[in-house]
Amino acid sequence: IMFVGEQPGDQEDLAGKPFVGPAGQVFERALLEAGIARQKTYVTNAVKHFKFEPRGKRRVHMKPSGGEVSKCRFWLDREISAVKPKLVVALGATAMLGLTGRPVPVTKARGQVIAAESFSILVTVHPSYLLRLPEKERAEAEYERFVSDLRKARDWCEAA
Repeated sequence: IMFVGEQPGDQEDLAGKPFVGPAGQVFERALLEAGIARQKTYVTNAVKHFKFEPRGKRRVHMKPSGGEVSKCRFWLDREISAVKPKLVVALGATAMLGLTGRPVPVTKARGQVIAAESFSILVTVHPSYLLRLPEKERAEAEYERFVSDLRKARDWCEAA
């Protein structure tokens, strides 16, 4: 399984590895609960650079533009060609834009497996979305849906 996120965050940019910050910790826990070994996955981002706005000593995340996603498509295509995944899990709308070249609402496509050129795509939320939910009950419910989406990805790959 290949997982595609949006772009590196501050900690990922500094470490040079994807999903090592707070969203990465949520991602790791969810993978474990879903029964997916991270070392058997490939994890990357649709945009390869950290777009940010400086605020004092902090670097605050800024959403990449469609043009930035498009310019990074070359690298994402090369990763897909090298990895040859059965399934790519799009973690959020920017990942979906990077994979398909068109905007796809996550709320409508979430949990669905969509056929692409040489692989299939399962759409779900980005783990950072789970961190931004203010209500504890909703956050827990959305996390459980996220784990369920990951289990669906696991089951789909095992059946394929």
